[in-house]
Amino acid sequence: MELNADFNKRVVVHSAELEWLDSPIQGVQRRMLDRIGDEVARATTIVRYDPGSQFSPHVHTGGEEFIVLEGVFQDEHGDFPVGSYIRNPPQSRHTPGSKPGCVIFVKLWQFDLDDRQHVRTDMDKAEAVTDASRPGVTVTPLYQDDRENVRMEQWDAGADVTIEAAYGAEVLVLDGSFEESGDLLKVQSWMRVPVGQNIQAKAGAQGTKVWIKTDHLRFVEPPKA
Repeated sequence: MELNADFNKRVVVHSAELEWLDSPIQGVQRRMLDRIGDEVARATTIVRYDPGSQFSPHVHTGGEEFIVLEGVFQDEHGDFPVGSYIRNPPQSRHTPGSKPGCVIFVKLWQFDLDDRQHVRTDMDKAEAVTDASRPGVTVTPLYQDDRENVRMEQWDAGADVTIEAAYGAEVLVLDGSFEESGDLLKVQSWMRVPVGQNIQAKAGAQGTKVWIKTDHLRFVEPPKA
């Protein structure tokens, strides 16, 4: 399966408007944003766990990165409420589920296969810093290495914001809204821009909170068998 698989194109998906599709696991549904592959895939997805649903234990051969958007995600490593940012590197193993139910934004098979660093961060409690070069922007760093830069940003109401994306970028709206190139992105809207195309955004009247990843689209590969 290929969905939004041309990484030379700008893509905007309003995920809240998509239908939920059943996964192979009972009680788990998803809204696909981009995908290369079938059940083993390089994928970006919104996933919903019904209360009491659970996957069987499994290994993430290509790594897993996710944000908890609603409810509480659970595995043997802990309970992760709204605002949790998790990186489970390649070869990590867990048994994911949710007794109360949850919704997560998840990315699969997008790691350096030699990466072994776990990250478990409460984004809303992590230290934020003012971006002196961009008025009205506060940045909460989440992860950075030679391949990518991941952070949460808070934009003041009406702020004009540039996101430099020499090596590509993705943005997920966590709260509020913003306009970009004629599109209005609201909560759980997702945008991907290709290498060499910056983002010129204007925050909404209530301000905007976004998750951002940059620099990583130099490394787009399908999952290895």
